[in-house]
Amino acid sequence: MVEIKTEQSIDEMRAAGRVVAHALAAVRDAARVGVSLLELDRVARGVLAGAGATSPFLGYRPHFAPVPFPGVICASVNDAIVHGVPDGRRLRDGDLVSIDCGARLGGWVGDAAVSFTVGRPRPADLRLIETAEAALAAGIAAAVPGNRIGDIAHAVGTVCRAAGYGIPEDFGGHGIGRSMHEDPSVPNEGRPGRGMELRPGMVLAIEPMVTAGGGDEYRCDGDGWTLRTVDGSRAAHAEHTVAITADGPRILTAL
Repeated sequence: MVEIKTEQSIDEMRAAGRVVAHALAAVRDAARVGVSLLELDRVARGVLAGAGATSPFLGYRPHFAPVPFPGVICASVNDAIVHGVPDGRRLRDGDLVSIDCGARLGGWVGDAAVSFTVGRPRPADLRLIETAEAALAAGIAAAVPGNRIGDIAHAVGTVCRAAGYGIPEDFGGHGIGRSMHEDPSVPNEGRPGRGMELRPGMVLAIEPMVTAGGGDEYRCDGDGWTLRTVDGSRAAHAEHTVAITADGPRILTAL
């Protein structure tokens, strides 16, 4: 069932989204050569605690996971697409890092992700990141009343495919509200004009994921969480929580 949020509820979700935005900004600022992924997780924990928020990631255990997730961020590096577990790995010059973070505040959840490079960037990585961000922008632009879920999926997928990149199968965005994952699912590729109609008060997490090798397949690490490209190519991830309103899409996880 899709919950239609009131204007007040959306404002409260914006408060949670602002915490996510500040956590991502703090993590990005702290991400330097030699810093560990666990240290980045501690930075995000500090931002959440300072705002009086909790993490919807920490302890989360969906049906496919062998263990609860141990961090408040997903930290995916280079060929890791999503769900990277923050551990003692230290960042190296030229790493491509994707950070996904959520916050629960006042009973509402925000969820967003950003990708960036550490040290001297590879031009190919910058193009990959720019494409993920452009796909996210296209998806958000399509998130207007009267459009359908397929219009968002088509907008995202068109940008990714035009750049020659892969789109991991079976993963995409989702509804969000009092829970991190709610109906409806928001694929990263699809046919326009298909699927559920978008109505004011719906809130969606739109999150393109792109792989440089052009393949859509992925494999899972032994930790049961981290998803990697099969061919070892790099990946990027971008995400915002977006409210559908009569005045157009409202990004709830922007600074």
